[in-house]
This record gives sequence, structure tokens and C-alpha cells, in this order.
Amino acid sequence: MSMEFRRRGILFVVSAPSGAGKSTLLNALRPGEDFVYSVSCTTRTPRPGEIDGEDYHFLTPEDFARRLAEEEFLESAVVHGNRYGTRRAAVVDQLAAGVDVLIDIDVQGARMIRTDASAQIQESIADIFIMPPSLDELRHRLVRRGTETPEQIEVRMTNAATELEAWRDYRYTLISGSMEEDLQKFRAIMRAERYLSRRMILA
Repeated sequence: MSMEFRRRGILFVVSAPSGAGKSTLLNALRPGEDFVYSVSCTTRTPRPGEIDGEDYHFLTPEDFARRLAEEEFLESAVVHGNRYGTRRAAVVDQLAAGVDVLIDIDVQGARMIRTDASAQIQESIADIFIMPPSLDELRHRLVRRGTETPEQIEVRMTNAATELEAWRDYRYTLISGSMEEDLQKFRAIMRAERYLSRRMILA
């Protein structure tokens, strides 16, 4: 007798302090095309090279506030003075179709998703915290990327100290090394989650 299995979509929630290597890792993951990257909405100004609809959906503060009032967001947070949010419908539709979704959010947003009332969301979560090898290395990476002023770097370092305390709330903690090492570790987590029996449905 042949048996056919299908799998529920997994919601990979990824958080890290600014400069920990998250963006580099996610950019390396994208060509795999075995998941959908959830594009967040934000009120912040685009950085050089960022594309609306690909890196973020760049919204005016007024548009973001309207969507928030209409409960469009699965999670939302204020980070470094800017608003960020993930559209619920885009995530739920993909998960229902058995498609894995990867969300790049801060610890506030991850906390909101963990406490979401939807059973579908709760059953789908696999959350990963990317930990810098040290605060000195984190500062070095922030300085090296050259996108923040010295004052902004100090704000991000202060925020990082608070964010690092949240690592125990995550199912997985990935200590960042080289991009190749991080990619290998993250792919191992993805593979393990995809083989979990509780995610399988016998058709």
C-alpha cells in the first residue's frame, strides 16, 4: 500500500542584533528558492540599493498606522525609531499551501508571533536567534559595513545588549561565524524542522 505525505508550511522566525550577520545569511539563503521570504513593511527611509517590495515595503507613517488599525499585521514593532510590521495574510496563505516562510524580525516581533492566538501560527513556528561571537565583533561588523554614524552605532550597541538577553526564548541559537558556517548551520536547522513527524500529514 502506497502512502502519500504532505507537509504543513513552517514559519522560520529569525532574529539577531543589528550587525550580527543576519542580512548576509538571509541573502545567501534566498537563491535556494525552497521558501518564501516575507517582505516586511517599514516606515524607515530606504538604504542605498534597497528596492521597494523586495527588501521592504516602504510605507508612510500614515499608511502604516491605517494598516495597523485595520489589524493587517501579524506583528509590529518600533525599532530605532521606525515602525516595522509583517502582513498576516501573506504569511497565513503560504503556510496553508504547505510553503515555508522566513521572517526576519526583531525580538519584539518574535515575542508577538509566539503569543499569537492563531493555532496555525503556533504550530508552524521555528524560531532562530543569531548570536554574535562577542560584542567587540558586533561593533567591528557595524563599523565595517559603514551605514551608520558613530552615534547610531552606539544606539545599536546599547539595544544589542538588551536583545541578546532574549536568546533563551528561541528554539535555536546560532552563534555566528563565517557566512559559509552560518549558512551550513541554518540549513541544518531547516532540514531538521522539515523532517519533524508532527509537521507531516498522511494524505
